[in-house]
Amino acid sequence: MAGAAPERNPNKTSRPGVRRAPAGRFAVVAARFNESISKKLADGAVCALEAGGVAGESVELHWVPGSFELPQAAMALARTGRYAGIVCVGVVIRGETPHFDYIAGEAAHGLSRVAIETGVPVSFGVITALTEAQAWERAGGAVGHRGEEAARAALEMAGWMREIKAGRASKRRR
Repeated sequence: MAGAAPERNPNKTSRPGVRRAPAGRFAVVAARFNESISKKLADGAVCALEAGGVAGESVELHWVPGSFELPQAAMALARTGRYAGIVCVGVVIRGETPHFDYIAGEAAHGLSRVAIETGVPVSFGVITALTEAQAWERAGGAVGHRGEEAARAALEMAGWMREIKAGRASKRRR
């Protein structure tokens, strides 16, 4: 994806014009590998959740060794039933070996599996970049802030899931 993700007002539900404060707790799970960049992503995610109406005491930050461990941590958190959404952030920078492909692919696949199996929205805020400079550009630089974007996605999906469960989710017609 080039550039920042399209923005949407995180305080709105899936129905235009309806505003609701997010309900429930949110977790941010951050990978320590490439920690300086991951910290910026985690800080951005926490700020975006709070800006979206989640009270500070309803946001938990958890650190894991690397992006490969994000799915296991997200699954453990999702299975507790305590979270309306889980934001996962990390950084995988291509090196000289195919290690990058395995880590990035497994993190994406694993996080998708957590969301599908548990029904808890899990967002993917893992930067996959060719260079450290590209990673920084995606951690609040000219290309956007993947931590903030992932938090907004988690907020939107948590609201949408709440609406679906209540039988009130709107359908958009083409």
